[in-house]
Amino acid sequence: MIEVIDAWLRLAATRLHDQSHALTVLDQAIGDGDHGTNMDRGFTAIVASLDAGPPEGDSELVIAGTRLRVAGRTLISTVGGAAGPLYGTALMRAGGAVAAAAEGTATSEVLLAALDAGIGGIAALGKSSAGEKTMLDALMPALQAGRAAAAAGGSTRAVIGAIADAGEAGSTATIPMLATKGRASYLGERSIGHRDPGSTSSALLLRALADVTAGA
Repeated sequence: MIEVIDAWLRLAATRLHDQSHALTVLDQAIGDGDHGTNMDRGFTAIVASLDAGPPEGDSELVIAGTRLRVAGRTLISTVGGAAGPLYGTALMRAGGAVAAAAEGTATSEVLLAALDAGIGGIAALGKSSAGEKTMLDALMPALQAGRAAAAAGGSTRAVIGAIADAGEAGSTATIPMLATKGRASYLGERSIGHRDPGSTSSALLLRALADVTAGA
């Protein structure tokens, strides 16, 4: 599990760096115009923490959970705006779920529990839900799709692939939405027709996880 988490964070950092400009352009349309820059800075700092070596722990799941919590704290301390606290809280909550999982639990089940916990953290901190043109519009459908794939007996690769596909579809579905949360909500109807940048980075993170687990 720790190998999956580390590989995911590194791949996510690379893709966020590559997509930094595109994310910033999206955010310039309906936000503060710094989402790409902020996410790139935060995940660059996460990679630096990875390079310092693995955290200590008495089991692989505890070590992996600690890694996610450290990544979350790193985002909170290095990323401005709403993204740092929201993604940071999500990673910290996800880390708690991973650390609390019983040894021998299927990887897909651990990752679903982590995603569920992360979503709960975002929803609580942002006082938000699906349908408000936020990152939750990518993450919540992703969780539902992952659960459905797991219930159908899908492999870890199939479950996380379903999560990534649904996340991307959910992000695309934000384009015609009216924003009712966050900075974009100040624009009213002018927010319609633009993809939510937070949902876009969420979909990117989910796809990176799917690509890592596909190769595990």
